[in-house]
Amino acid sequence: MIILGLDTSTRAASVALWSDGDLLGELVINDKRTHSQKLMPMLETLFQLANMKVDDVDLLSVCIGPGSFTGIRIAMATVKALGHVRNLPIVGVNSLESLAYNLYNCQARLVPILDAQASQVYSAIYENIDGGPRLVRDIRVVDIDDLVEEVKDLDGRTIFLGEGLNKYKDKLRDLGPNISLASSNTNVSRAASVCACALYKYTMGQDIHTCYDILPMYIRKSQAEVQYEEKQRAMKNDL
Repeated sequence: MIILGLDTSTRAASVALWSDGDLLGELVINDKRTHSQKLMPMLETLFQLANMKVDDVDLLSVCIGPGSFTGIRIAMATVKALGHVRNLPIVGVNSLESLAYNLYNCQARLVPILDAQASQVYSAIYENIDGGPRLVRDIRVVDIDDLVEEVKDLDGRTIFLGEGLNKYKDKLRDLGPNISLASSNTNVSRAASVCACALYKYTMGQDIHTCYDILPMYIRKSQAEVQYEEKQRAMKNDL
């Protein structure tokens, strides 16, 4: 089975191809260019280097968020178009479980974090169960200080990882001998991890969609939506 994975939910844009559980190729670009500028050239390059065509793909996988609202939409639109043209199933993978798959064989408790602005993060907690990271604390938006206090009370080894470390690493250092920060190479969101998680989910019959029913995971409203609602409330109060 050939799996194509896409992830544009964070600053990094990445695409990957898997074949029967083995990584064929992956491209990750982590710069300030918009994902709309990067994604299609990356896909074309990946297929060319792997000596493959879109017609060879059997399963699509995509990171559905949470993360950048605009970034999520770019990958979702692309995978929906591919799914429609090829009539392929699509497995949705959230950005936090994808990060946990960056440390697939790790026996420590994993706490991926992504910046949600206003001193808050998107986070969840995963533990290695049955040979892979499994969710033990639901995805949520939480104040970074509250998360730190919660994790400090947990027994056993814990690892923080994800782009949120770039902003909050000073708060997460020196929390005790059982709490550590992942290395920088495992903090980047990767399409290869999306593929790995998608393979497990497809095998288990979980989160399998079509191009018509797959939905993004936003968790919270975008800043534009919040500002619009505030403006509408202000207008009503002025009447």
